[in-house]
Amino acid sequence: MRPNLNPPPVTDAARQKMEGLHADVVDAVRQAIAAHDVVVVGMAWNQPVRLARRSLEQAGIEYHYHEIGNYLGMWRERLAVKLWSGWPTFPQVFVKGTLIGGEALTRQALEDGSLSALLKG
Repeated sequence: MRPNLNPPPVTDAARQKMEGLHADVVDAVRQAIAAHDVVVVGMAWNQPVRLARRSLEQAGIEYHYHEIGNYLGMWRERLAVKLWSGWPTFPQVFVKGTLIGGEALTRQALEDGSLSALLKG
């Protein structure tokens, strides 16, 4: 794991503001992850998102796609999801509730069989 700074001391008002940052968007992602075995969280016009989805399709793996805007909009909403997950880019691919990473790590997990192992539980 990457080293993280200790959380700074914050007031209750600041904590509420932080936790409320696009909470509806984060909740929608959390609900999708709870409802589907494989979830791809992405954005329109993003080549790595298209490649990850194509890799899953070619492997015959069904997935739920949750799109949050594009390069021209909804960057704040995507930032809230990045802060929540800890993953800095899109796509964010979740298998059985576990974040496996982005496009390259999804392709690697398909190739080495670890994605299938996660699906089998």
